[in-house]
Amino acid sequence: MGWLLTHVLDTAHGAPAQDVTIDLHVLDAGNAWRQWKQVRSNTDGRTDQPLLIGSEAKVGTYMLTFHIGDYFNRRGLEISEPPFLDLVPLRFSIAQTDGRYHVALLVTPWSYSTYRGS
Repeated sequence: MGWLLTHVLDTAHGAPAQDVTIDLHVLDAGNAWRQWKQVRSNTDGRTDQPLLIGSEAKVGTYMLTFHIGDYFNRRGLEISEPPFLDLVPLRFSIAQTDGRYHVALLVTPWSYSTYRGS
């Protein structure tokens, strides 16, 4: 059974990014983005449940959008207004319905990187 998970790590503070709003969108057959769900990261920087699991995990193109500007603003960091990074979109594809996709985001107010973990 396949699934999609995410994990947000605040590398500016060296800690999981708690309470980050995360949107999951899917690219539909008409090439339009459709929001699937919106969740928040928990104290470990993860979601409480997989974003997609089992039959929900279909071959296709997806986008996770992380509301990073709001997160760092709540942390009290002195950042520009508007923030250098506000919404961080990550587009990726699921090629295997039984694949395990763990999309991690490492982020500061000024940079980010991502990877597919296990």
